[in-house]
Amino acid sequence: MSGNAKKAVRNKPEKIVSREGNTEIHAQTAGSKAVKIVLITISVLFLFVMLVMPLITVIYEAFRKGVIPYFEAISDPDTLSALLLTLEATAFAVVINTVFGVFAAWAISKFRFRGKKLLVTLIDLPVTVSPIIAGLIFVLTFGRQSALYPLLEELDFMVVYAVPGIILATVFVTFPFISREILPVLEAQGTDEEEAAALMGAKGFAIFRTITLPHIKWALLYGIVLCAARAMGEFGAVSVLSGHLRGKTVTLPLQVEILFGDNKFMPAFAVSSILVVLAIVILIVRSIVEYIGKRRGEK
Repeated sequence: MSGNAKKAVRNKPEKIVSREGNTEIHAQTAGSKAVKIVLITISVLFLFVMLVMPLITVIYEAFRKGVIPYFEAISDPDTLSALLLTLEATAFAVVINTVFGVFAAWAISKFRFRGKKLLVTLIDLPVTVSPIIAGLIFVLTFGRQSALYPLLEELDFMVVYAVPGIILATVFVTFPFISREILPVLEAQGTDEEEAAALMGAKGFAIFRTITLPHIKWALLYGIVLCAARAMGEFGAVSVLSGHLRGKTVTLPLQVEILFGDNKFMPAFAVSSILVVLAIVILIVRSIVEYIGKRRGEK
């Protein structure tokens, strides 16, 4: 047998193995494509049924009787009062939780002290406690049967069935959002830059403003957006503390419940559409913040 024939015989099995390997690769690729298509289809169907269809239903029912009845429903004095109270409670929750969240996350990530784990646990507490239970706790703490009630009555400062109770409930349920967004960023950053600035004579606030804040600003903005979104849709704790006093302690979610209870379905959907619009605006803002944050991070 010639040398070329021997090489051909020796190389032939290698070609067969190569073809078998290609066949296996093609089979795996086809299988992965099929799995991908199935997973994408399931995800799209789930999102359509759970999110898109309800939104379409809300908008359709809100405008089903025409534009004029829609604007009459959303311009109702009780609805406008509920909108203003919702925005007021959201604003207070965002400001209070921003101040607390930033300083709590800064203390946890930059300093060593006793009770750090307890502080972290307390920050996460609103996530584990039902909002309705939280509302009941506040009723027991600040209601008529509370030891604090005579003092509150003397100061003419009511919490239960009053606006301060709405704000307190909203702050409680949105408590962890901002600090939990900032904390991983601060822990990843470490303390080297702050320590170097302190050795050079920089003061605490100057260190925070020039070194810490630039690192956390996008996480902070993202946390603020999440906090605002959660605050606007809060129902459970607010429902317990509000007393459902129309025009006084009713937020938009409670107004929707009241209208449904009165069998005013079109106005209820009209008010719901306001929450949908607010949710879409917050979603757009969140997407913009995420996009800009990623672009800045890449640079």
